Amino acid sequence: MHAFLVSDNHDTQVEMRLAGIQGVVVHGPEGTRQAMEEALALPDLGILVVTEKAAALVPDLMQRLRERGELPLVVEIPDRHGTLRGPDFLTRYVRDAIGVKME
Repeated sequence: MHAFLVSDNHDTQVEMRLAGIQGVVVHGPEGTRQAMEEALALPDLGILVVTEKAAALVPDLMQRLRERGELPLVVEIPDRHGTLRGPDFLTRYVRDAIGVKME
């Protein structure tokens, strides 16, 4: 299995390439959707890494990929400018997903 990156900026693509992960830089919702669908068609894709800004361009596709519960694992990462999510995003995610309030 291998990983593939869909990024909204060149810097993240270069950084991930240094770690051995190939990927593409996308612009706009249509380019993002097309790149993700092409990546999902790759044989042996285990992890699809998507920058937060690119993921925000296709929320319906991201939601569908999260809900299906199959490989590839879809991971959103911040870009070099930092995360768009608030400091409590993980606790909110757990609360929303399973209904457990974490202190």
